Amino acid sequence: MNVLHFMNAFFADGARWHGYDGIPTRLGEHIQYTLTALAVAAAVALPAGLLTGHTGRGGNALAYVATAARAMPSFGLLVLMFILLGFGMVPVMIPLVVLAIPPILVTTYESVRSVDPSPVDAARGMGMSEVRVLFQVELPVALPLILSGLRSAAIQIVSTATIAAYVSFGGLGRYIIDGLYQHDYEKVVGGATLVAVLALATLVVFWTVERLTVSAGVRRAG
Repeated sequence: MNVLHFMNAFFADGARWHGYDGIPTRLGEHIQYTLTALAVAAAVALPAGLLTGHTGRGGNALAYVATAARAMPSFGLLVLMFILLGFGMVPVMIPLVVLAIPPILVTTYESVRSVDPSPVDAARGMGMSEVRVLFQVELPVALPLILSGLRSAAIQIVSTATIAAYVSFGGLGRYIIDGLYQHDYEKVVGGATLVAVLALATLVVFWTVERLTVSAGVRRAG
C-alpha cells in the first residue's frame, strides 16, 4: 500500500472528523500550541532584537544566545522539563519557545541594523526622539525581514509541536505517536500530511500579513 492510499483512507473515514480525537479537535490543539509559543517567543525576542538593533550594542551576546538555543535538542528539553516540572502545559511550551526565539531575535536585530542610516540621521536631525526614530523610521523599513523571522519561527513550531504528544498532550502529533504505537500507518501518514498542510497555511498567512502591513515602496525596494 502506498502513501496516497493511506492518505485517502485516513481523510475518507468519517469517524476522523468527529469527537475528541477528530481532525478539527487535534488541529485546533496544534494551532493553540503554535500561537501560544509564538506569542511568548515574540514577546521575549522582538523587544530585545529591536533594542539591540537600534543601539548597535549586544550583537555578540545575541549571537551566543541564538547559538546556544539552536543547539538544544527540543525533544530532550521536553523530557527534561517534564521530569522537573511534571505534567502541564509549561513543559511543552518551554522547548517550543526556546526553538522560536533565535530566528526572531537574530532576524530582528539584523533587520534594524541593515536600515539605511541616511533617513535615520535625517530623523534625528529633525529632533525626533530615539523611540520615534525606531518605530517610525527603522521599524517600517525592517518589517519585511522581521516578519520573515516570525514566519521561520512559526514554521519550526508547527513542525516541532508534534512532540507534545510524547507527554500525553494533543495536537496533530497525537496521530503520529499513536499511529506508530498501534501500527496504524493511516494515522501516521494522515497526521504528517496535516502538519505539512498547516505549515503551508502558515506561509500563506504570513504572506498575507506582509502584503497588508508592509508599504508598497518598501516591498519594491526589497
